[in-house]
Amino acid sequence: MDPAHLQELAKLEESYWWHVAKRSLAFGLVERFAKPNDLIIEGGVGAAGNLKQLQDKGFRVHGLDLMPEAIEQCHRRGIQKATQHDLCQQWPIPAASAKVVLLLDVLEHLPEPVTALRHAADTLDSQGKIILTVPAWPSLYSDWDKRLGHFRRYSTQELRQHIREAGLNLQWISPWNAFTLPAAFLLRTWRRYFPQDRPAEFPPVSKLMNRLLITMAGCERILMKLNSVPTGLSLVAVASKTASNPS
Repeated sequence: MDPAHLQELAKLEESYWWHVAKRSLAFGLVERFAKPNDLIIEGGVGAAGNLKQLQDKGFRVHGLDLMPEAIEQCHRRGIQKATQHDLCQQWPIPAASAKVVLLLDVLEHLPEPVTALRHAADTLDSQGKIILTVPAWPSLYSDWDKRLGHFRRYSTQELRQHIREAGLNLQWISPWNAFTLPAAFLLRTWRRYFPQDRPAEFPPVSKLMNRLLITMAGCERILMKLNSVPTGLSLVAVASKTASNPS
């Protein structure tokens, strides 16, 4: 991640709808599989907002990120266990010590995502879970993705394959963020024919629109509990070392 993008993320992640929606989705899953004082590892910490909130909830946390700026951000926010590390190398975490590993919009940034998943699995205890999100719809891959450092956007089939190749069991997978998919198609089509030389950034929205999008994401999470969402701009999955189903 570009350090300038990290600074933008630090400013936006507390309130911008995308970060709020993804954090709510991920934390809902974390709280199903872990309890306070369990160890939560996040690979790719960004601006450390997730780890800070998890630490405030009573979880033990450890962050890993390749960027020294991200690790410095962790330390500034009071997260002591944060290590600069390449996720495609063996993780500096004791084996079988973590209850949950978070990989939120991280795998698409890695040249060897299966290797990173294997290292993540090594840190899990026997009932541990990996919770991950990735961008979907490979056909939408564009210069915007390249500027963000994405190697790929995932199809459901490719994500399933990477989880399987890592020796993990896929417990649950679902699209999410369906309500922005039409706008994404229109925007990417427009930029394909009318390219713009501009940095990757989160589209600005008004406070009213931001609240509306957060509400829509909340409604979508309710639908996801009742039934799988048929499509979406992203995918969310839970993988484990065991074949048990989430309760």
